[in-house]
Amino acid sequence: MKKMKLAVCLATLMGTAGFMGNAMAADNLADFHAQNQECDSCHQPDGELSNDSLTYENEQCVSCHGTLAEVAETTKHEHYNAHDSHFPGDVSCTSCHSAHEKSMVYCDSCHSFDFNMPYAKKWERHEPTIAELAKDKAERQAALASAPRDTVDVVVVGSGGAGFSAAVSAHDNGAKVILIEKEPVIGGNAKLAAGGMNAAWTDQQKAKKIEDSPELMYKDTMKGGRNINDPKLVEILSSHSKGSVDWMTAMGADLNDVGRMGGASVNRSHRPTGGAGVGAHVVQVLYDNAVKRNIDIRMNTRGIEILKDDSGKVKGILVKGMYKGYYWVKADAVILATGGFAKNNERVSKLDPKLKGFVSTNQPGAVGDGIDVAANAGAAMKDLEYIQAHPTLSVKGGVMVTEAVRGNGAILVNREGKRFVNEITTRDKAAAAILQQTGKSAYLIFDDSVRKSLKKIDKYIGLGVAPSADSLEKLGKMEGIDGKALTETVARYNSFVTAGKDADFERPNLPRALNEGNYYAIEVTPGVHHTMGGVMIDTKAEVMDAKKQVIPGLYGAGEVTGGVHGANRLGGNAISDIITFGRLAGEEAAKYSKKN
Repeated sequence: MKKMKLAVCLATLMGTAGFMGNAMAADNLADFHAQNQECDSCHQPDGELSNDSLTYENEQCVSCHGTLAEVAETTKHEHYNAHDSHFPGDVSCTSCHSAHEKSMVYCDSCHSFDFNMPYAKKWERHEPTIAELAKDKAERQAALASAPRDTVDVVVVGSGGAGFSAAVSAHDNGAKVILIEKEPVIGGNAKLAAGGMNAAWTDQQKAKKIEDSPELMYKDTMKGGRNINDPKLVEILSSHSKGSVDWMTAMGADLNDVGRMGGASVNRSHRPTGGAGVGAHVVQVLYDNAVKRNIDIRMNTRGIEILKDDSGKVKGILVKGMYKGYYWVKADAVILATGGFAKNNERVSKLDPKLKGFVSTNQPGAVGDGIDVAANAGAAMKDLEYIQAHPTLSVKGGVMVTEAVRGNGAILVNREGKRFVNEITTRDKAAAAILQQTGKSAYLIFDDSVRKSLKKIDKYIGLGVAPSADSLEKLGKMEGIDGKALTETVARYNSFVTAGKDADFERPNLPRALNEGNYYAIEVTPGVHHTMGGVMIDTKAEVMDAKKQVIPGLYGAGEVTGGVHGANRLGGNAISDIITFGRLAGEEAAKYSKKN
């Protein structure tokens, strides 16, 4: 049987008696499918895998089981639904569901939920370091001795917001582009970003009568970074921020909701209408535009080595496909958009010992191998020692809770039911304050008015990490918080909202009282979130060496670079950074390619 109808497939895989009987005799999905179908139901006639993205194989999954959205409709749960995810793009079934070996739930690489599925084993993946990969000497040499598999103008490494911005920008400036991504899914850390995209004096702000300026955004960013930021890079970030919002909007992004994140003097954090998460939306828009432009996107494909000619100019990149092995791509320019290293606690703790053992908010690929590739190419580094902990990582489920929840009115309390910090101070100060509380965690407290103001909160409730009660006393009893003190704390906070001034912690924005409907609590603790340091770049996003000389043809954008954020990144500046410098890197790389 070549194919089965969608309804039949789903009924089979969702637990019918026939499935359970056959499952007992099967050890993996391939064995199970072999009981009902021929090999060519999944594979090409020659039996070879189609490519490193497994494009053909995933198309066969969809032809039988339906799209991710269709499968999500049949796999609803009381709380989380792994198929109703925040992943942008066209998510590949094979990201989780392996065929001839045990499957691994990709979600478990970040979350601590108990995701169960047939033929699965516990999430485990050892990602070889660049040094370990160097042991494949014979394979590498054979690949380099061969002709390039492809010839293009620009190769972009990384599929987050910076990578896709660079790819679309380079294409629109006349370059032929290949984008490679080592993970099985797109989006990098950008897909996890929820708060917003900082930009100054935008049309969206003007429509809401919000007074702002690039100069004020510049001052806030420098102050938040303790004034060690590279002023020239911060000037580009702030002065180009409106243009970045306009660029995204022209491509179809909805950035009409404007809120405030910690360290900002005014509301400048742009996000989708109603306060939905900004990151997955931005990546989806960029992905859709990349597909529309027929940009070559290759998943499960890792950048290994920047290749140079005898004069020191970039001539291409050596890559390793998960299934197709080593090959090299000839290119005039390479753009590194590989993100930071917050998921690599060994590296993090060497640079900042107090963060040893901390969990991370990052996606599993953020281990710093792109920084190693850049270093091997002679790149200089900047500000590597500055690593940020996000103050509100949900203790339950490993879910990062966006700063926008606090920005829209939630307060932080300890187990004693007391506030202890200005909720929208900078992230480093908020994280340090939480770690000083009993149990080294705290609780975000909010009501239905805050919930209604921010769509993202419904996701936290759906994930089961935000228990609710109709009174603060009951909520306190549920969560081990002093309910009487909590009631008094919220009443005092509400009086500050009425007066328009926080007499306890000088919180600058008091958007609403907490007195509507049910109350919610999310237990939070800091998690390693953002690495401010990385590859040194100039104002054209060109990577520089130790002598501050440009490495011709090598560019960097996003969290892989250092200098933009200084010692501490302000919430909302990351999306602005990746779009602004990704777009700049793409434009400059395309220009460079035309000259070479």
